[in-house]
Amino acid sequence: MVSFTKLFTAGLVATSAIAAPVEVKRTSSSKRGAAYNDVSTVSTLSNSGVISWAYNWAGSLSGSMPSNVEFIPMLWGAKDFGGWITTVETILNQGSNYILGFNEPDMSSQANMSPSDAAGYYKQYITPFSGKAKLISPAVTSSTTDGLGLSWFESFIGDCSDCKISGLAVHWYGNTADEFKSFVTQAVDTASKHSLEEVWITEFALSADANGSSDLATTTAFLNEVIPWLDSQSGVTRYSYFMCAEKYLLTDSALNEAGTAYTS
Repeated sequence: MVSFTKLFTAGLVATSAIAAPVEVKRTSSSKRGAAYNDVSTVSTLSNSGVISWAYNWAGSLSGSMPSNVEFIPMLWGAKDFGGWITTVETILNQGSNYILGFNEPDMSSQANMSPSDAAGYYKQYITPFSGKAKLISPAVTSSTTDGLGLSWFESFIGDCSDCKISGLAVHWYGNTADEFKSFVTQAVDTASKHSLEEVWITEFALSADANGSSDLATTTAFLNEVIPWLDSQSGVTRYSYFMCAEKYLLTDSALNEAGTAYTS
C-alpha cells in the first residue's frame, strides 16, 4: 500500500484558513490544472497556455489567480465548515463552475470521515449549491484496501445517491505508468456505473516523488507517457499533477524538466 505521508501537513494547514476571496478568472478547455499551496507559483505553469484551472485544497485563493485560470474551491473537511457557506458563495458569484468535496476522507490522517458521515456533510454543505456549480465527489485515495479508495467511494455514493454529484475525484500514487492507467480506467468505470459524467484526478505522482521529484528524468518520462494518454481519455475531464511547487514541477521558480513535460 502506498504511503500517504506525502500530504505535506504544513501545506494543508496553511491552505485550510478561509481567506478573503479575490477575483476568479477562467477560460480554456484544457484538462490540465495546477495543485498549489502558493498562488504565486501558478503563473509559471499558466504561462504555457495549457493550464485551465487550479485549486489549493481550500475554499479561497489566498491571492490573485493568473488570467485564464479558473479557481476551484474545495471543502477540505470538517475543520473548514465554519465560514464555508459565505466563502463559496462569493467564489461562485465570481465565476467558479465547480466545487470539490472532501480531501481523502478515507484516510485517518486527512479528512477522516466514514462514508455515511461524509454523505451527511456533503448534503449539508455542498449539495445546496447544485444548479450554481457542478459538484465533484470527495477525493479518495488509490488504496486497494477494503473500505478505502474506490471501495470507500462505493459506500459513500450509496448513501449519497441524491447528492447531485456529477463527477468522481480520485488521487493516485504508485510506481509505473501502467499502474496509473489501470487505476484511472477503474475510476472511469466506477463513475460510469453510477452515471457520473466525469472523473477528476486531483492529485497524482509516482510514490518516489511524493516529497519532491527524486529523479527528474524518471518523472519526466512518466509524465511524457501519461499526459497524452489522459488527454485522450474522454471520461477524464480534469487532472492535476502533485504539484505546482519547488522540487516538484519547479526549480528556482522556473519550470524544470518535469514541469516542461507537464505543460508541453
